[in-house]
Amino acid sequence: MSANRHKSLVGIKAGGAESGASVSEPLSSWATSNYPTKKRTSIYHQLGRSTNDPLTEVVHPMNLTTEVEHAANALTSWIGSVYIEVEALSRDVATRLEGSLLGKSKIDKNALVGLEEFSREFLERNTFAVGAGVFFATKYVQEGSRAVEWWTRQEPGVIGRLDCDLTPGSKRYYDYEKLPFFSTAAATGERTLWGPYVDYLGFEEYVVTIAVPFSVDGNFMGVAGCDIRIKDLEPLLMPNLRSIPSNAALVNASNRVVLGNSGMYLAGERIKSESPDLHRMALDAPHLGLSLIYTT
Repeated sequence: MSANRHKSLVGIKAGGAESGASVSEPLSSWATSNYPTKKRTSIYHQLGRSTNDPLTEVVHPMNLTTEVEHAANALTSWIGSVYIEVEALSRDVATRLEGSLLGKSKIDKNALVGLEEFSREFLERNTFAVGAGVFFATKYVQEGSRAVEWWTRQEPGVIGRLDCDLTPGSKRYYDYEKLPFFSTAAATGERTLWGPYVDYLGFEEYVVTIAVPFSVDGNFMGVAGCDIRIKDLEPLLMPNLRSIPSNAALVNASNRVVLGNSGMYLAGERIKSESPDLHRMALDAPHLGLSLIYTT
């Protein structure tokens, strides 16, 4: 439904009886009990509805807020469950490194043994993720060892290593330590969410990267995380967004749309202005800056 039409419906509803109509109540029943015949005809005309239609679009502002709260809680719960998985991956990596780095100051090839197993197990458990693994702080990586242990779904049933060009100055140099998912975690010691962005060096489509930092002996060593394609997020999160009977979107800390329930909000676009009919509800997801925006 368009923002203008939704506004007109809210206006009609707000001007009616205090109790209002239920979402399944026939329009004729609700209007008959709350408006005289002449005004009922006007309501039908404004709504463009038959008197026998279910009343699915007349939404009281209070009901709209309730739907937004339900959607926000559902989104928060799902995002929290993903971070539980990523935090477990981060702990496993840190524990393995603590054992393999005894007496060593840098990560060598021997210290990487077993990390592939963690990434593969993560991807097997979490089918929504297209990639998972570890990015190390390069100052702790021994020359000749790998700074990136990242594994991806390359085709159905096949998981392979993601090869990144880590040569400074090269055309496709992947300077990941300057990217928000890594740099913010390094600076704050907190979990991060970056995206959506077009991952030209990996999947060449819109993804979000979720990461959790890990430390060994008090030193920040890197992040463990996963990539999720926006197209894989849609079937998981869109039902919650579509439960909101107006234009709505999940947005990140940079005010960019992660996922929207209509063409008004497209993934990756920045919300440039706050109009009077645009509202925002912050998600209870510490350090991520996520919120739900919706129109009235």
